[in-house]
Amino acid sequence: MARIIEVSFKGNRRDYFTSDSDELGVREHVVVEADRGEDLGLVTANGAIAERKCSGCSTGCAAPVPARRVLRPARPDEVERARGLRQDEPRVRQITREKVIQFGLKMKVSEAEWQFDRNKLTIYFTAERRVDFRELVRELARTFRTRIELKQIGVRDEAALLGGVGRCGRELCCSTWLRELKPVSLQLAKDQRLSLNPAQISGCCGRLMCCLTYEHEAYVQARKKFPREGKTLVTAHGREKVISVDIWRERLQLKDEEGNRRTVGLADVKAEVAAAGAEAERGGPARPAQDDILGSIPDRREGGDRRDLDRREFMDRRGGERREGGAPRPEREPGAPRPPRGEHSGGRGPRPAGGQHAPDRPQRPGGSGRPNGPRGPERPGPREGQGPHGPPGPQGSQEPDRSSGTDTADGLKGANDSNGSDGGKESNGGNGEGRA
Repeated sequence: MARIIEVSFKGNRRDYFTSDSDELGVREHVVVEADRGEDLGLVTANGAIAERKCSGCSTGCAAPVPARRVLRPARPDEVERARGLRQDEPRVRQITREKVIQFGLKMKVSEAEWQFDRNKLTIYFTAERRVDFRELVRELARTFRTRIELKQIGVRDEAALLGGVGRCGRELCCSTWLRELKPVSLQLAKDQRLSLNPAQISGCCGRLMCCLTYEHEAYVQARKKFPREGKTLVTAHGREKVISVDIWRERLQLKDEEGNRRTVGLADVKAEVAAAGAEAERGGPARPAQDDILGSIPDRREGGDRRDLDRREFMDRRGGERREGGAPRPEREPGAPRPPRGEHSGGRGPRPAGGQHAPDRPQRPGGSGRPNGPRGPERPGPREGQGPHGPPGPQGSQEPDRSSGTDTADGLKGANDSNGSDGGKESNGGNGEGRA
């Protein structure tokens, strides 16, 4: 039965192959099938461990059978030839970088890797945008006389490929044992109460460190035992607000209404809150009631400000449940017809005949223009020998009087039709409507 073998190549590149031999051990060089040729790698896992890694499941899931297989164990001369190819790769990188500058491309050449049989040369690069490197590929193919593959990678993949030492003093996780680079957000640092300074939480790649995800779940589970910051609790000292929490020491910092702060353990806070709740159920002194809290606020309704009336009193005044100068409005049974206006006490009453206003409603002054208002006293007509707009002009003058702003004919009509309007006021364009 074929076994699954994990083989690693340059950098952190790994792949899985099948092998018919049971004699292949870990840290042994083998020759495997590659794209259009052969490649040489190092065995890093075999058997059940390699199967779990290949399937990505730690509970014994069925692993997919790799399509390629191990050809044979590598001979010593093949291993030496592979080392010679590794020594030639810095020269390849230097030539490629010169070609990139020659073509003016905005890309950074990170690494180069020869295939064991020199049938393919893979060049890794990083770039902020897409790069048109077709001319570069043709030039590199003419230079190295082989098939060229340009592969764009991200900055995190570049760090994993090149390797390095992290802030902890150990080799980078992504270049040693971390198989998958998961996304890391700033929320992970906030949940763990870490410094948000990018220089302190960033790795060699310039991105957030991958190790921020290792303990995040432990912080999330520990935070569930604590009340959120800003919440108000009722303890033995009254109403206190949670200022900060220390999840590892299981302590809270509380502040009461007077501004006094104290640090207390989580177990003690839970006991105080439970005791205060039990005492409130028995009817003992517990949290101050809402009426007591509002009673300490000075009442501003003594000044008669309508805006400070409470909702009940405001609704009483609107609904007629407590009206001044009248009995309460009788309740109407469901389905009964609505009584006419003015029958119940305290209503407005019917409008008096003649189009006049009710006596309890003051009349608006100067209501000559209102159709329902009373007409003003009749103005006496013009004196003998006097026109409607003042004394007559000179003898034989046919010039109309411009003092009122209208022509003579329209002015006569406006003077006769104006209901009590002031003759000294200006008519509105000769339309016969006066302005009070």
